[in-house]
Amino acid sequence: MSTAAARTTAALRDLDRRHHLHPFTNHLRLAARGARIISGADGAHIRDSDGNRYLDFMAGLWCVNIGYGRTELAEAAHQQMLQLPYYNSFFQTAQVPAVELAEALAEVTPAQYKRAFFGCTGSDANDTIVRLARYYWQVRGQAQRRIIISRRNAYHGSTMAGASLGGMQTMHAQGGLPIPGIEHIEQPYYFGRDDQYADLSEDDFGRAAAQALQDKIEELGAERVAAFIGEPIQGAGGVIIPPSTYWPAIQRICKKYDILLIVDEVICGFGRTGRWFGSDTFAIEGDLMTLAKGLSSGYQPVSAVMVSDRVAEALDAHDGEFSHGYTYSGHPVACAVALKNIQILRDERIIDNACERAMDYLRDALQSLADHPLVGEVRCRGFIGAIELVADKAGGRRFDPPGKAGTLCRDACFDNGLVMRAVGDTMVLSPPLIISRADIDEFADKARAGLDHTRRQLAG
Repeated sequence: MSTAAARTTAALRDLDRRHHLHPFTNHLRLAARGARIISGADGAHIRDSDGNRYLDFMAGLWCVNIGYGRTELAEAAHQQMLQLPYYNSFFQTAQVPAVELAEALAEVTPAQYKRAFFGCTGSDANDTIVRLARYYWQVRGQAQRRIIISRRNAYHGSTMAGASLGGMQTMHAQGGLPIPGIEHIEQPYYFGRDDQYADLSEDDFGRAAAQALQDKIEELGAERVAAFIGEPIQGAGGVIIPPSTYWPAIQRICKKYDILLIVDEVICGFGRTGRWFGSDTFAIEGDLMTLAKGLSSGYQPVSAVMVSDRVAEALDAHDGEFSHGYTYSGHPVACAVALKNIQILRDERIIDNACERAMDYLRDALQSLADHPLVGEVRCRGFIGAIELVADKAGGRRFDPPGKAGTLCRDACFDNGLVMRAVGDTMVLSPPLIISRADIDEFADKARAGLDHTRRQLAG
């Protein structure tokens, strides 16, 4: 085995083509083009094996919140590997990093969360959520409460349970999904509607979208419903920022029917919305919370389910085993890195400083793109945003077929040194929280150039 530095980009692409299956990839098209080999990163930029530098306005996959190149996290991993590289959390054992990370999470999350269950990814955390929500009702003597309600176009991971909770039809079309006991309702996506909601004000639409939860509970029977799960802002679904009326109404409905409220903070957590959590931004009082991505800023695979007092007390009072867990639950190295990441976020006031320095500047930079002929809407909350591409700016008509414009724009931006992601024809972004105003200026210039190039390709 030779080092990557000793191999050419062509050789690495050939090895990748022959041996590596990529996630969420059309492998026929990838084989024809070859993978871009990322070889280094610093701050808000990444580099490829040919020496090209890109402004990463996706923070990897919504996760590198404190930016690339923080040696403190590498040192935390190194020291922990020397002391205790691994031990499990089974059989009444624990490791210092897991205990201390659980303590830190209890300090920074909303007050009702004092317990943490650890995993490796947001997907496995949401699998844990399904098991935990159903187990909670079982120990409460209501085992018939098994149904979990989610939303169309939601993303909660790609495991069997996570993909089932998610509401993406392309995922459900593969592998016999969703699994039994998962239901989906309307999403709070206001832009460009042409259905029965089209004439509603944004506030009225927020209430109507929430009413879909009550309608579904009553259709199914409240005595059968265990929980509702939602992201504060739907991230991978296209950065869908709900109207201000939505979450208050959702919470009222959950309390009315006494169902658990699960808040998936995998994307929104650790500063993405301008507060520590989307729950803080939208005043959501959940019963269970899913964490990953920004938990370690992507430096180690680690996730957590935060468990509220309501749920934890029921489990503590039950003389029985919760038969669930992972080999790497509470992995000491991953927990040590996540703990150092949280310490940096707190000690350096990363979130507060980002809000003071860059949040309004980013919003204004996005808004400056609203006049482009391809742009139907821009939206932003904290450090997560979207640019809606439309075929007809005046009427808001979308492209047909969907997805072509977004793919063209994504590729044009990448070729010009800017990483954004296309969700259909919605360009989404989630930069590292350490971005400078110069980085934001670079984004605005390169995004406009990408939009111009896309418009020319569509016209040609």
